[in-house]
Amino acid sequence: MTDAEVVALARAGDESARTSLVSRHHASCLRFARHLLGDDADAEDAVQETFIRALAGLGRYEERDAFRGWLFQILVHRCRSLAAGRTRRRERFVSDAVAVERAAVAGDEAMQDAQRTLAAALDGLDLDHREAFLLKVGEEMEYVEMSRLTGVQVSALKMRVKRARDHVRARWAGANDGG
Repeated sequence: MTDAEVVALARAGDESARTSLVSRHHASCLRFARHLLGDDADAEDAVQETFIRALAGLGRYEERDAFRGWLFQILVHRCRSLAAGRTRRRERFVSDAVAVERAAVAGDEAMQDAQRTLAAALDGLDLDHREAFLLKVGEEMEYVEMSRLTGVQVSALKMRVKRARDHVRARWAGANDGG
């Protein structure tokens, strides 16, 4: 079944369809939120609130849009709100390295090393650049879809992704060179 078919069932009150939507998209939403926010608890909160809002707002979902894109639009706004509140409270983001440590798959040392290196490479990016990078590279979204869900022009998103890639490459190379 496609997402559109499952959404139609969920709109009709089918609880298993609602559960299916959460099951289909929870992992990618959580991965995105963890990398963007750098904190497991905040990521869990953002994803939970995203699904609550999405399921409650299925009547506003327009089938011409991909459900995943619509869901990520809600998620991006929740993450921005949490990050803004946290920034006011703490004045800075928590490093991604801690979240990746907790999220790493036990027993896969090479994967854990790569995740730690990526987290360190993402560290230092501001929210806008991190968000654009994760949507493009991590979630493999097209720039037009990214623009629709973030409200940022395609040209600005391309520049953010380029700058973020340059930053990540430099940090990645430094980590692999031992410095």
